[in-house]
Amino acid sequence: MAPFILSFTRISRPGPFAEKQPQSMMFPPPCFTVDQCHANERYVQQLEEVFSTSVPNRIASFFAEPIQVSTAKHANSSNSVSIGAGGTVQYPKNFLKEAYKLVREKGGVCIADEVQTGFGRTGSHFWGFQAHDVVPDIVTMAKGIANGFPMGAVVTSEEIARSFAKGLHFNTFGGNPLACSIGSAVLDTIKEERIQENCAVVGTHLLKELAKLRDKYEILGDVRGKGLHIGVEMVTDKASRDPLPPEAMTQIMEDTKDMGVLIGKGGIYGQTFRIQPPMCITTEDADFFVTVFDQALHNYTERR
Repeated sequence: MAPFILSFTRISRPGPFAEKQPQSMMFPPPCFTVDQCHANERYVQQLEEVFSTSVPNRIASFFAEPIQVSTAKHANSSNSVSIGAGGTVQYPKNFLKEAYKLVREKGGVCIADEVQTGFGRTGSHFWGFQAHDVVPDIVTMAKGIANGFPMGAVVTSEEIARSFAKGLHFNTFGGNPLACSIGSAVLDTIKEERIQENCAVVGTHLLKELAKLRDKYEILGDVRGKGLHIGVEMVTDKASRDPLPPEAMTQIMEDTKDMGVLIGKGGIYGQTFRIQPPMCITTEDADFFVTVFDQALHNYTERR
């Protein structure tokens, strides 16, 4: 039920009753000050316009990651709206709260996809949605829930859970005792080893070090994120902010891999490196990554 799957263009097209967010809703870099930021008002107006002109009087659901990560562009679920444009972009202040209000006025349920933001990765909160001062009706989760063991879960309100009794619903491997035991042990470890706090401390250090590389390289357009959930946007140059071409992104990724570090990429044009290391990494590990990434960027600029 993640935005990534709902709208992956290579496996589906928008259904007859589905609505994607307009392309103009792609979020720019964070505002320098809240007082000067008009993005929230503009995006809420766009959402109101979608609800009033492009979807029925009632909608089924609204899917959103607390921080946009997935590379999805379309929705494919009846009467649903999905936001998951990707690029590790945070919403303007209060956007998600106002979006939830609009959705509920239309009779829809609000679904938070915490697959990549949950379990303390952002540092400040255990769940990404908590930073937006909202309470979803449904939360999807995976990845950090079991430290690499294949496991996912859906959590919802008692009222919505009761509705499952009205029809047939089953999961062949649901409630697997081994998975549940592992998930429980991971939760204990997150608490005992203060993993969430580590995400905040090491993540802040990593953001500061990457910001130095941003000032050093013309092709590094933006560094953003929260905790150990970081995006590094690559551009041809800072003046144009045109996305760095895919072949260039691949060259940098391959150089980084050859030096012992794996990173991902996302964003509308695949121009954003996704930095989501294990939540137990140390500042020494972070420094090693920065050294490797610095060398990979240097190698690319020398080849240009």
